[in-house]
Amino acid sequence: MNFEKIPLSSVLFIDIETVPEQENYTQLDPDWQALWEQKTAYQRRDDFSAADFYERAGIWAEFGKIVCISVGYFTDNRADRQFRVTSFFGEERTLLIEFSDLLNTHFSGPQHLLCGHNIKEFDIPFMARRMLIHGVALPKPIQLFGKKPWEIPHLDTLELWKFGDYKHFTSLKLLTKVLGIPSSKDDIDGSQVAHVYYVEKDVDRIIVYCEKDVIAVAQVWLKLRREALLDPSEIRHV
Repeated sequence: MNFEKIPLSSVLFIDIETVPEQENYTQLDPDWQALWEQKTAYQRRDDFSAADFYERAGIWAEFGKIVCISVGYFTDNRADRQFRVTSFFGEERTLLIEFSDLLNTHFSGPQHLLCGHNIKEFDIPFMARRMLIHGVALPKPIQLFGKKPWEIPHLDTLELWKFGDYKHFTSLKLLTKVLGIPSSKDDIDGSQVAHVYYVEKDVDRIIVYCEKDVIAVAQVWLKLRREALLDPSEIRHV
């Protein structure tokens, strides 16, 4: 695939924000507490108790939930390029259904692709698992069973930047910095989302952060294609 020739309007840029499913470890019933201890035994070692480590539960779909999905797409008018950004938030099952409806209605054709940073390892698997937990039918772009790697309609800016170096990880913050792109991490970062959600109860702040990540990924995509970066006047929040 020559990604420089992919029509911009065929790509949907996405990002998700996740938090632990419960605010505190003590809110888990004994079975869930035991399962959490088993799941994280290797990662936390002796440095953290299971209760202390629970603040990281948002990175596992079995113990976390999605609080925001932001998407962005380019309009098909090259004479007046626009990048439109919108978000789904609120009750998790509802936002997953709304996102699924968007994919099924507007981005399920053979020409369509989903794009994000580390999307193949995190965003897509997390969304798919949470959809199944809630009994939501997987939209076509996320139905990956039995597909060969080259048949999966996803673009991952982390993977593109690796150039085959699979041991290499580059955060979106580092990638935007090295490419000279304004950072999306000027307010909060992923480790603070749970605090903003549960303690500050400021969903709007999370939405802004998630949408900034979507814009940053689109900027990385343009930079890798050697195209002009988006000017703020070209971005529309809808």
